[in-house]
Amino acid sequence: MLSKDYSIDRMRPTTAAFRLLVEESRKEGYWMLVRLHDGWKSGRNKFSKRPEILFGARHGKQLVGVGGLNVDPYFEGGDFGRVRHLYVSATHRRHGVGRVLVEAIVERARAHFSALNTRAPAESFAFYEKLGFHRVSGEEFVTHRMMLRDGNTKEAN
Repeated sequence: MLSKDYSIDRMRPTTAAFRLLVEESRKEGYWMLVRLHDGWKSGRNKFSKRPEILFGARHGKQLVGVGGLNVDPYFEGGDFGRVRHLYVSATHRRHGVGRVLVEAIVERARAHFSALNTRAPAESFAFYEKLGFHRVSGEEFVTHRMMLRDGNTKEAN
């Protein structure tokens, strides 16, 4: 259970707090927040299609995590969602922040998509699998998928 000191809500990646999180992620060698910033700034991805959303996790007033839901751009038809730009500050990992961000994304996705995809770094595979995603092989842009039929998850093919 996430401590009451944390909150999850919709955000825009335009604040000083977001820039601090971007810098931390870059120092760790992760570029997802740089891509998020660049996509937002250029207008390529503002999480503005229905039902897209960008969530922020806060500890008090500090932004400590980010995660978004997009219509998956790698699949035609708009029936697949995609977990995008998930990142949690190193000092707030193992406190349930990432889990709660993904759960919020899954909850939003259930009413709109038949499946939810992600392309995760190898060190995150166990995290996604613990949350009910299944490993996918043979797809260039997907490492894990969660099927979203009738509120149940099914194993991916």
